[in-house]
Amino acid sequence: MADIPKQIDARVSRETSARLQVFADELVRWQRALNLVSPATLPDLWTRHIDDSLQVAELAPEARIWLDFGSGGGLPGLIVAAIDPERKVDLVESDSRKAAFLRSTARRMGLERVTIHATRIEKLPPLAAKPDIVSARALAPLTRLLAYAQPFLLDGAVALFPKGRNAAEELTQARECWNFEADIEQSRTDPDARILRIRDFAGPRK
Repeated sequence: MADIPKQIDARVSRETSARLQVFADELVRWQRALNLVSPATLPDLWTRHIDDSLQVAELAPEARIWLDFGSGGGLPGLIVAAIDPERKVDLVESDSRKAAFLRSTARRMGLERVTIHATRIEKLPPLAAKPDIVSARALAPLTRLLAYAQPFLLDGAVALFPKGRNAAEELTQARECWNFEADIEQSRTDPDARILRIRDFAGPRK
């Protein structure tokens, strides 16, 4: 795998850069057996996936406990952990082979505070501590994501959900079902993409 691009390397510490390089190398290696990312996007791994995940992490630098749904290829979960290895990061992935990738890669990255939950989101056991942030990337429409995240959002967590060109439409649909406030952040890696920050969540509409 190509070395970390200069524009990314300049924004992170030397230690983070090394962890990101390990992640990239491991994803490419496991990609041969698992469909961790779309094969067509692999040549643009650093921008399309890693930097895309870095910008999500950068929206919540103070978060100490992070919960990531559908972690699959470790995006953004392992990237979030790579930036701050002291942060507690819980990754939820129901596919046992992808969960194995996450465990192996977290270990190679030296991320001791990452926990992999190889289960469906609906069957996630109680966590040791409530998360500050809930994230999910390319997992489900916003309405369904809010259903998954509801227990944590009602307990005060904020959600960060990267979305594509249909972000506004998904927001409109979700507001028909749920009470919440949302901030819309422009993606720096895709002019058509947005990151939705969901806050002040108050459950389903009556």
